[in-house]
Amino acid sequence: MAKNYPHVVTPPPGPNARRIIELDERYASPSYIKEYPLVVERGEGAMIEDVDGNRYLDFMAGIAVASTGHSHPKVVAAIREAAGKFLHICSTDFYYEGFARVCERLAKLAPGPGRHKVFLTNSGTEATEGAIKLVRAHTKRQNIIAFRGAFHGRSMGAISLDASKVRYRRLFGPLLPGVYHLSYVDPYQCRICGNPDCADPMACAVREAEALFHERVAPDEVAAVFIEPVLGEGGYIVPPREFLQYWRRFCDEHGAVLVFDEVQSGVGRTGKMFASEHFEVYPDVMLLAKGLASGMPLGAIVAKESVMTWGHGTHGSTFGGNPVCCAAALATLDLIEGSLSGNAERIGAVLMRGAKELARKHEIIGDVRGIGLMIGLKFVRDRATKEPYVGLVPELERAALAKGLLLLGCGRSTIRLAPPLVIDEEDAATALRILDEVISEVRVPA
Repeated sequence: MAKNYPHVVTPPPGPNARRIIELDERYASPSYIKEYPLVVERGEGAMIEDVDGNRYLDFMAGIAVASTGHSHPKVVAAIREAAGKFLHICSTDFYYEGFARVCERLAKLAPGPGRHKVFLTNSGTEATEGAIKLVRAHTKRQNIIAFRGAFHGRSMGAISLDASKVRYRRLFGPLLPGVYHLSYVDPYQCRICGNPDCADPMACAVREAEALFHERVAPDEVAAVFIEPVLGEGGYIVPPREFLQYWRRFCDEHGAVLVFDEVQSGVGRTGKMFASEHFEVYPDVMLLAKGLASGMPLGAIVAKESVMTWGHGTHGSTFGGNPVCCAAALATLDLIEGSLSGNAERIGAVLMRGAKELARKHEIIGDVRGIGLMIGLKFVRDRATKEPYVGLVPELERAALAKGLLLLGCGRSTIRLAPPLVIDEEDAATALRILDEVISEVRVPA
C-alpha cells in the first residue's frame, strides 16, 4: 500500500495551527523553545499529522522519544489495560507487579558483569539528579567530571554537568560545586588544540585530563565521571573506543564511578539495546529515559548492585515508575528486543550510506557520523578549516518542514537523523531525497 506521507496541503503554519500557536504564546511560559511552527494532531508509526491536515515523515521522534513509532498498537493496548486497573499508587511506599517487572527487565538487560539494581524516575533529568546523589553517597566524595558538549537535563544538578549551550546555565548560578569539564573527543575535529588537522585528538584529551589532575583536583577525590557514550545534544559525536576505555580504567584505578548517560542513545536506537555494547566498555551506572516507554514519562538509574548502596529512604519518587508508564515500558522493551533494534541497525546502515553520498555531493557537509538510527550531518563553511556553518541548521529545518520532513538540529551546526525505530527503506529514501533538495536550495548569507 502506498504511504500517505509526506503530504503538505497548506504551508505551515496553516490557519488552525496559527490559532493554537497564538493561544500557546499568550499563556505558556516563554522558556519553551518551539523549534518551528508544527502543531500536532495525531501520529502513526513514522507519520505525524498536523491540525491542518499536513502529514510529515518524522525524523526527530519527539527528540528520540517515540522509539516504537507514534501510537504503536501494542504499546497503546498495554497503556489502556493498565489504565483500566489503576492510574497511580506511589512506588516509593507500595508494591505492584509492573514496577517490579520493569526493574527486573532492565537489571537483566544491563550490559557488563555483575548484578544490577534499578531506580525508576519520570525523566532523564531526574535520573541524572538521582545519580549525582548516588555516586556521592557511595564514594563519600563530591567531585564530578563531565564533558564539554554534554547535555544531562535542565534541573540544577543536571545543568551543572551540562556544557552544550550557555542558555541552559545562564542566570541560574551558583551551580553545583565540584564539577570539572573536560573535552569530549571528536574524531573529526580536535576540540583541544584547535588544529583542524590534529592527527591524535585522543592524545590531546589525555594531556588535558592529566593537567586537570595535576592542577585542580586529585584523582582520589573524584566521585564519578558522567559521560554520554555517543554525544547527543552536543552534535551526535561517536568517540573512539579508546576514549571510553581511558575513563573506565581511570574509575577502576581511583575508585570513582563511571556513569553512562544513555538517555538518548539507549533502548535500541543504535542498533543494540545500549550504545556501550558497541564499544564493549561498560559503566557502573547507566541512565535511561526518552525511548524507554515510547513517549510515556519514565526514566531509570541502572546501577551495579555494588554501587547502589544508598540507604533506606534516602531517595524516592511520587510518580517515578507509574503503573501506566511501566506497562508502556514492558511493551516497548518487547518490541525493541523483538525486531526494532535490528531494524535500527539495518535501516541505519541504509541511511548512513545515503548520508555519505550527500556529503560527496555537497561540500558544506563536513562530516557524517553515528550508529544505527542516531546519525548526525555536520555542516561546515569550509572543509579545510572545518569552520561550523552556524545559522544553517534552522533554515534547513524550516525548508524540510515545508516539504514534509521533520528534522532537528544539535551541536552548533549538525542535523540529527533520529527517526522512530519502525522506519523502512522507503522512509529512508524519502528523507534523503528531501535533505538533498533542501541542502541544494538553502544557503544562509555570510
